[in-house]
Amino acid sequence: MGRTAEKVQTLVDENPDMEGALAVVLRESDGGSGEVEWADVRDEISSGQWGRLIEKGILVDGVDGFEVRDPEEVRSVVDSDVTPAATTATSDDGDGEESSWSKWDKMAAGGVALTFLGYAWGPARDTIGGAMDVLLGPLNAVLPFYAVILVLAMLTGLYSSLLQANLMDTSKMSEYQGKMKAIQEKRERAKERGDDEAMERIQEEQMEAMGEQMGMLKEQFRPMVWIMLLTIPVFLWMYWMVGARGADAHLQEVGGVVMPLVGQVGWTSGVVGPMQAWIVWYFVCSMAFTQIMRKSLNISTTPTG
Repeated sequence: MGRTAEKVQTLVDENPDMEGALAVVLRESDGGSGEVEWADVRDEISSGQWGRLIEKGILVDGVDGFEVRDPEEVRSVVDSDVTPAATTATSDDGDGEESSWSKWDKMAAGGVALTFLGYAWGPARDTIGGAMDVLLGPLNAVLPFYAVILVLAMLTGLYSSLLQANLMDTSKMSEYQGKMKAIQEKRERAKERGDDEAMERIQEEQMEAMGEQMGMLKEQFRPMVWIMLLTIPVFLWMYWMVGARGADAHLQEVGGVVMPLVGQVGWTSGVVGPMQAWIVWYFVCSMAFTQIMRKSLNISTTPTG
């Protein structure tokens, strides 16, 4: 089995619907100049499937469109009688993007909006801070505050990485990026040739693809909703402990922390511009431990190839 046939077999094993998409692409390329464009197949396959074929190198640049690389190898894997399912063309587009957000995701987004009130409204901050103190107070009682922040930074970094890895569909994001890259390359070639007709067709493709950009943003934002829902209360508790906006502090210890290049500073002292010491210490710990845990657990949050 050749390299192209192996790629095709892998795609079909991952998603059986890809066999129908490949059959459509083969049929269109055989019926004309040997090339196929998105406009020729968009009624039968989804934009995600089209992008996946480009990304995997099964569709390669032609003169005016795309060519099937090693079509005989592709045919050796694909059954030419297979046709794409009727729902395939819509499953990866607009309706699919909406359905990726469940009612729980939307409820989490509403919860985030409510917890944000704690930053500006004292009663909300006191309520959330007091409630979180039931959970975090015992930890603060046995550890100094700088160590408590370090533990919280480790925990928030861990669940942030796990949520991103499990809720973000990196393969779908990669499909979006592959399609946009292919359109941009076609535009550059048409511009070099001075082909105004092709430029108009590509412009239409770009306009259609703009809606899919929203889909990619939704995929990126979905885990962030859950991360913020869990992290904002923790952050508000620290805010409540040190005495936010001139409010009374709830820390039992006095003093602050010794920080590199700064020395001994109070928790509410400005360290980086207006950023107070406790915020800087939390972010330094969080960024460091997040990177360590992602490497240790082999967690990737970037689009897959």
